[in-house]
Amino acid sequence: MIIGVPKEIKNNENRVGMTPGGAKSYVKKGHKVLVETHAGEGSGFSDEEYKAAGCEVYADVKQLFADADMIVKVKEPLASEYGLFKEGQILYTYLHLAPAPELTAALLKAKVKGIAFETVQLPSRELPLLTPMSEVAGRMSIQVGATLLQKYNGGLGVLLGGVPGVAPAEVVIVGGGKVGTNAAKMAVGMGAKVTVLDMSLSRLAYLDDIFNGRITTLVSNEYNLEESIKKADLLVGSVLIPGQAAPKVVSEDMVKKMKKGSVIVDVAIDQGGSIATIDRVTTHDNPSYEKHGVVHYSVANMPGAVPRTSTIALEGATLPYGLMLADKGLEKAVLENEPLMKGLNVYEGHVTYEGVADSLGLEYVDPYTLIK
Repeated sequence: MIIGVPKEIKNNENRVGMTPGGAKSYVKKGHKVLVETHAGEGSGFSDEEYKAAGCEVYADVKQLFADADMIVKVKEPLASEYGLFKEGQILYTYLHLAPAPELTAALLKAKVKGIAFETVQLPSRELPLLTPMSEVAGRMSIQVGATLLQKYNGGLGVLLGGVPGVAPAEVVIVGGGKVGTNAAKMAVGMGAKVTVLDMSLSRLAYLDDIFNGRITTLVSNEYNLEESIKKADLLVGSVLIPGQAAPKVVSEDMVKKMKKGSVIVDVAIDQGGSIATIDRVTTHDNPSYEKHGVVHYSVANMPGAVPRTSTIALEGATLPYGLMLADKGLEKAVLENEPLMKGLNVYEGHVTYEGVADSLGLEYVDPYTLIK
């Protein structure tokens, strides 16, 4: 199979879909890898390293898309890339289609076979290709929040861990999954007072156990949310429903009751956001804005700020599935691997992931009726 790796074009997105080491794995199995020139530079990988791994380096991204059977990316395609896809081409990347009707329409029109990293799901319900970036984004949310709390960034002017004689900051994390757990690890490590809210009692019991009583765990209901959020110096939104638009669990009224100069970091923004007052996607160039006196941060590609770490971590999870697609072809691969089938969001003009169809009001087609 011919695999194409284009340069990411999202604002300040320095990750790349494949490292030279990953490319070498494809080449060793008899596949051909095409890499757009400078695609890996943001993550510290030169064109020469890709060439040494056996790749062909392309200056023309249009030709790369035209020649490739499968495109391996990190982030969802942007409008300028919509016209590059060809019918039957495999797209293997984060797609986040639930809040993206235009992208979904473009992929359906091109009859692309789209595997979304974020919906590949194991029987245990774990999302193995989302996990590494959730870990990065969760940890980053606290670093970002701590920076925005500094006065010159519009924040309260408080230090997360406080100092002797001064109380630490209150960090409230809504959602105790991978993002929330990693956010809590960083916040506890920096000395903050941490509260995590989640609807799952078993998840709260797990968090209480691993943190050995160093965090407060609360059932996520309207009362607990309201009482916790109005005390928060930093609020982290980390609610996820795989493949669907994130539910707005924090209302505008709750945000209005927050302290002036407090900070919200909504890690769920790539699925539409879980905070009602998050009304726009921001970029690393201009990451935050103020609303109701509260600093809001809603960058959809947070891990792009630490691309070396992120690219290597992501490829560790995506490479085995990518090799499966290349070795067997998409149809055989998804029929033999149910987690990979769950990653199939669009197939030859059909929406094949129920959560995406429900979120966008489109017809859902069971992929097993299309692929036999």
